[in-house]
Amino acid sequence: MASDVPAVMNAVRLLERIARDWPEPVPSGVLIEDLELNRSTCYNILGTLQRAGWAATRGDRAGWWLGPRLLAMVDTSQDWTREVVQQELDDLSKRLGYLTFAVRRHGSSEYAVLAKADRAQGVRITVGLGDTFPFSAPAIMRAFVAWSDPAEVDRLIDRNGLTAFTPETVVDRDALRGVLAETRERGYGVSVREYDLGQSGVSAPVFDERGRVSMVLCSLAFSSELDEPAVTKAGELIRECGRRITERTGGTLPPP
Repeated sequence: MASDVPAVMNAVRLLERIARDWPEPVPSGVLIEDLELNRSTCYNILGTLQRAGWAATRGDRAGWWLGPRLLAMVDTSQDWTREVVQQELDDLSKRLGYLTFAVRRHGSSEYAVLAKADRAQGVRITVGLGDTFPFSAPAIMRAFVAWSDPAEVDRLIDRNGLTAFTPETVVDRDALRGVLAETRERGYGVSVREYDLGQSGVSAPVFDERGRVSMVLCSLAFSSELDEPAVTKAGELIRECGRRITERTGGTLPPP
């Protein structure tokens, strides 16, 4: 009669324990204590699972999630995805003090708001669930298309056009290519007074299991608050938020 292989059984136990708290990450110390594992054994197995894509972490203190390959095989539920997105938006809005929201493509020429968080006080910019933005809304469009094939970007622009929402909006094709390259290099998009002279925005992509942009996170504020010096900090925060959602929902970050 075949006997169990200890390392395999411990790997299964680790995945089951991580899955129990999904989509919340589980700290390494909790895994070691709950499963009564030797520390080095636990870390060795987790490292193997991470390399295989069955477990994921952003560092020991961040805890462990189910990995992108495992989630792709079991088809992460939409309820979990929505919960993860809402959790991350709530935290991001609290840290920024601005409106944050997530959009998906809505047909070929619009983006629709699917989740939002608003921790701002007093007079502020806001959006509603289901509200739509046009294809060339600068911050959102840049996060959606910066990682796409340039020929595909040109086809989308040919089909939908570029709208000069304000005198600041970049609509020249060559200039836009440079903006998209900067967006890809930074990992986030920026729009300062390009959609509305009184508003500025930052944006970042969330990737699916094939490394394609599946949704975009955006934060909007008055341009007097989210001015050029402020967009760098806001952009870095929203970029990291997009990366966390990507990893927690089974997505894959594209290569640098």
